[in-house]
Amino acid sequence: MSGHSKWSKVKYQKAVKDPKRAKAFSKFTSLITVAARDGNKIESNSKLKMAVDKAKEFGMPKENIERAISRGSGEMDDGKKLDEVFYEAYGPGGSALLIQAITDNKNRTLAELRHLLQEHGAKMADNGSVRWMFKESEKITLPKKFWNDDISLEAIENGAEEIKEEDEEIIIYTSPQNIIQIKDFLEKKIGQDIIKTELDFISQQPITISDKSIKNKLENLFDVLDEHSDVEEIYCNADLI
Repeated sequence: MSGHSKWSKVKYQKAVKDPKRAKAFSKFTSLITVAARDGNKIESNSKLKMAVDKAKEFGMPKENIERAISRGSGEMDDGKKLDEVFYEAYGPGGSALLIQAITDNKNRTLAELRHLLQEHGAKMADNGSVRWMFKESEKITLPKKFWNDDISLEAIENGAEEIKEEDEEIIIYTSPQNIIQIKDFLEKKIGQDIIKTELDFISQQPITISDKSIKNKLENLFDVLDEHSDVEEIYCNADLI
């Protein structure tokens, strides 16, 4: 089992940190709406399942979730078209950033993010110049106390590509194609309520940054991007030590 530094992939779940619940629910609504385009059945749409789980964890009302699913699946049309976009950028210290956003105006979001990046010593990168550095993977997290060697072997047989221990958690990485199979296995073996799933982008070209001033610049950049209403997640290949 090989591990990833907690800093090799920096991800901010901004809604959880945001004290304004309306802003948080808006973020989850967009996430669910986009995910539901691939189907409104949670049991067969892993992306929708992950989005709904996040919303429930934060306390989003059931009716809000159902409306977002209806809107995304086409059952309800409010005339607003949302797109999921990944923006690529170079940050301080030679770092690479992958910024996931959901927007109703790609040009506006691009211009605003470009401005924020420039203000904090970063710049937009050409399409494809950064994303190749990150491997798309599904991440499953569960309490370590429920884990044992037998379950580990069965998890590998059901599609687990990497398993690691971190503090009191077990973290499993698998391909998007195998997420439903392994999640079904774990839910039957361990229990549905204690398993969390999310999309992850793992750095394949990590760099180490020890300079304090550069670390501060990166952290300030993360905070500013995090505050943008369209930004969902931020991934970075910098290992801050």
